[in-house]
Amino acid sequence: MSRHALIVGAGSGLSAALARALAKDGYQCVLVARDVAKLTSLCSETGATAMGCDASSAADVNRLFEQLDARAIVPSVVIYNAGARVRGPVAEVDPAAVAHSINVSAFGGFLVGQQAARRMLAAGAGTILFTGASASVKGFAQSASFAMGKFALRGLAQSMARELGPRGIHVAHVVIDGGIRSATRAVPADAPDSLLDPGAIAETYLHLIHQPRSAWSMEVELRPWTERF
Repeated sequence: MSRHALIVGAGSGLSAALARALAKDGYQCVLVARDVAKLTSLCSETGATAMGCDASSAADVNRLFEQLDARAIVPSVVIYNAGARVRGPVAEVDPAAVAHSINVSAFGGFLVGQQAARRMLAAGAGTILFTGASASVKGFAQSASFAMGKFALRGLAQSMARELGPRGIHVAHVVIDGGIRSATRAVPADAPDSLLDPGAIAETYLHLIHQPRSAWSMEVELRPWTERF
């Protein structure tokens, strides 16, 4: 019987590394993004299925999970990797842009987590992982919207972990404290360890998925040794 993993907020970088790692581990992945065209190559590489969804829309998220139900797909792993940010002085930043950022970073996590929890409770097991950032624990200047969204996502993860853990569902929050290497963000020659390797991050997600329930982690922080705490 196939094991399914759902990655919401899929694209290049970390989510692509997660898809590759999960596929290698035997999962059939469903990759979710607003623009599914960008997932064509990754789906071809990993055998994943792409589905469109605006994670900040309750109607869209409900429809996504109903479509999964119609295909008899019950993900045993759900990863929320979506986020949005708007930078600017707090006295000047556009409130509508801030609301959008919080909706994607935090409210979308609630919507996806709620739908995943309903199905995992029925199954009696599952893993829900939320991708955090430095902003989950540190509010930086001119980045209030991202800090608000990521702080809220962290609170959601803690609440869900305490509520759902006793019922067999592992919920954890991963703080990515540093920049992630990508095709458009190369590691500087004079600072070879200054960016996180997305493949290495994905290995930690797999470790969380495989943790025995007698020793579950609720939160893990990942950072290059060069990153200041």
